[in-house]
Amino acid sequence: MKITIIGGGNMGGAIARGLAKSDFLTPADITVSNRGQEKLDLLKTYNPQIHTTTDNKAAIQDADIIILAVKPWVLDSVAIDIRNGLDLPRQMIVSVVAGATIERLAALFTSGDAIPAIFRVMPNTAIAIRESMTLFTPYNATPEQVDCVRAMLDSLGKSLLVDESLMEAGTALCSCGTAFAMRYMRAAIEGGVEMGFRAQDAQLVVEQTVRGAAELLLATGNHPEVEIDRVTTPGGITIKGLNEMEMAGFSAAVIRGLKASK
Repeated sequence: MKITIIGGGNMGGAIARGLAKSDFLTPADITVSNRGQEKLDLLKTYNPQIHTTTDNKAAIQDADIIILAVKPWVLDSVAIDIRNGLDLPRQMIVSVVAGATIERLAALFTSGDAIPAIFRVMPNTAIAIRESMTLFTPYNATPEQVDCVRAMLDSLGKSLLVDESLMEAGTALCSCGTAFAMRYMRAAIEGGVEMGFRAQDAQLVVEQTVRGAAELLLATGNHPEVEIDRVTTPGGITIKGLNEMEMAGFSAAVIRGLKASK
C-alpha cells in the first residue's frame, strides 16, 4: 500500500505524521507533495523516510490512495494537474478538502468512462496523534476499497461512514468540535486558577479529567447522562455546579454554536 498526500499544510502534514506512526503502512510508503519546500522540510525533520516532492504528477505515479489536502480554491488546479496521470479505477481519491462535494469531485476526476473511487473525508487535527474522529462517505467504491479506506482511517483514530448529507453537521461536531472542547477546557483552567491552582497544575487536572471522561464513555458505551447521574448525589456540589452552568445557558450555547458552524 502506497499513499500520496497532495498538500503538506496543517491537515496534510497531520495526516502524514499520523500515518507515519500507524501500523497501516511504513513511512517509506508515504509521499507528500507540496508547492513550497518549507513544509516538506518540516516533514523530513519529523521522519526522514517520508518521501517529499513539489511535483504532483510524479507523486501520484505509484500511489494506491491519493489524499487531497489542499485549500478549496486550489482544488480545481490540482485536479487539472493530475487527472490525466491517474490510473483509474485502481487508484482511490480521498478528499479532505472542506466543502468539496462528491458531485464536484466526480466531475473533476472522471475521465471518459473511467470513474474513480472517491471518498469524501472529514477528520480533525488529532489525526496527527492517531486520535481523530473521522467521518467518510464513499462514491463508486467497491466493498474492498471501502474496507481499505476504513482501515486506514481507523489506524488514525476512529471512523464513521455517513451519508454525505451529514458532512456539514459532522464538520461542526468533530472538526469544529475540537475547538469547542478546548474552549471549555480553557474556561475550566481559568476557573481552577481563580480557585487557587497554579496554571500548569490546573491545566493538567483539566486535561486528564476531560480525557478520562471521554475514555469512560468510549469504554462503557453509556450515554453521558448515565455517568453524570453517578456523580450527582442529591444536594451535592456537582448538581449545584451543573445547574449554575445551565442557568448561564451552557447546553444552549453549545447547541447554538454547533448549528452556527453547520
